[in-house]
Amino acid sequence: MNGNHNDLGDFLRARRAALRPADVGLVAGGRRRTPGLRRSEVALLANISVDYYERLEQSRNAHPSQAMLASLAGALRLSVDERDHLYRLASHAPPRGGGAGRYVDPAMMFLLDALTTVPAQVMDGLSTMLAQNRLSQALFGSWAVGDARAGNVTWRWFTDPASRSLNVAEEHEQIGRDYAADLRSAVARFGRDAAADSLVADLLQASDEFTRYWDEMAVKPLRSTRKRLVHPHAGPLDVQCDVVLGSATGHRMVIFRPQPGSGTAEHFEFLQVLGEQTFEA
Repeated sequence: MNGNHNDLGDFLRARRAALRPADVGLVAGGRRRTPGLRRSEVALLANISVDYYERLEQSRNAHPSQAMLASLAGALRLSVDERDHLYRLASHAPPRGGGAGRYVDPAMMFLLDALTTVPAQVMDGLSTMLAQNRLSQALFGSWAVGDARAGNVTWRWFTDPASRSLNVAEEHEQIGRDYAADLRSAVARFGRDAAADSLVADLLQASDEFTRYWDEMAVKPLRSTRKRLVHPHAGPLDVQCDVVLGSATGHRMVIFRPQPGSGTAEHFEFLQVLGEQTFEA
């Protein structure tokens, strides 16, 4: 690491002090002796232990992985430039292409936090889930956890039949074709990228259905698409899946906008109450 031995810790402390709980969707919870987030709050947001985060700030025998750095960058709402600086301080090359980790740029996270009445989620260029709002979790379950392959929408679609359970059967074929065409578009954008190449190779081995669609050579990134879903508790949902592209990272936010007159908005209200009961349980 270049410069002072504790450059990494100094940077983490400075970024933590610059944030307020409301900036990251947390409740302040009483008077604070010092400005900024508490160490425990950053650890919670990054899904790491408080002890490990404290060791990072104090540079006590802590060597964060790239996945850990991506989680910290997201928790601290770092810009792309700040994220890259964090990686360099930890002696890692900044992420590029399809293997960019779970970092979500702060503009996307702000929008995600602001969307409280519709499901919304953020995916990377390979359709790996990076973040979900509460309604998305209530609708689909928590996908933005675990390893990258388990949270990859395209991988799950072709290898896990349960991932299709909310979609009406007559739309399955078109959705599968769209995912294959979107992945081919991503491969073209990323060029020679290990994460993209590995995902395609594994899908070709795991799914004859994916292979058929892949061999059609269609190239089309995901666009706004109408879908019909059936939730076991909220009932039928008629939505427009709008895709918002992040210019800095290439991440995609998918917003499930209710079709006017369909009753879906009211069903989302019920799902929101149901989700809040689940989160509080």
